[in-house]
Amino acid sequence: MGVAVVLSVAFLFTGCASWNKTQKGAAVGTATGGAAGAVIGRASGNTALGAIIGAAVGGASGAVIGREMDKQAEEIAKTVPDAKVERVGEGIVVEFSSNILFAFDQSNLSDDARRNLDKLVVVLDNYPDTDIEIQGHTDSKGSEAYNQNLSEERANKVSDYLSVKGITYDRLSIKGFGENVPKYSNDTAEGQTQNRRVEFLITANEKMKAEAAKEASN
Repeated sequence: MGVAVVLSVAFLFTGCASWNKTQKGAAVGTATGGAAGAVIGRASGNTALGAIIGAAVGGASGAVIGREMDKQAEEIAKTVPDAKVERVGEGIVVEFSSNILFAFDQSNLSDDARRNLDKLVVVLDNYPDTDIEIQGHTDSKGSEAYNQNLSEERANKVSDYLSVKGITYDRLSIKGFGENVPKYSNDTAEGQTQNRRVEFLITANEKMKAEAAKEASN
């Protein structure tokens, strides 16, 4: 399993560099699954990558889902310019630096946060057949226990706000990673700022997967 996963991912991200993201999404889902996604997420230090790979279905159905995600990602990028939007496999990662959402060392949403989240909600409403995992991350300042709690509080506050704005609870899940999964270097002030972030992982729900399978079989 481990060797197959490593070879599949290495092939995907190097040998298939000329493929578009929809094609890569189909290939990832074919080669891997939930367990593989967890392995890849830990190995790469990228929890978003691991979670999205774990949710992939692959094949022709994955390609159909990928096309829908292409459209949604483009719409988010246009609608929410303060967010970093990345298409990964069969999903989307939307990253907000925490200074856009929160005051330093706080978990209460700022006015800017509400404006940005309101923009995101508009797009999420247009694509109701998706699940959204909200991940909180911090830099390495402070104790590990404090940072873990802060990351969970921030993810919770974002989830609660989306719910109030009409995103149903069954679409939402949260995870706090504290300081344990830095995406940037904590050795610089800039890197620390970037590590204080909230990420939204958008993946197909069971309804979208079933419709994609039906479309792919026609």
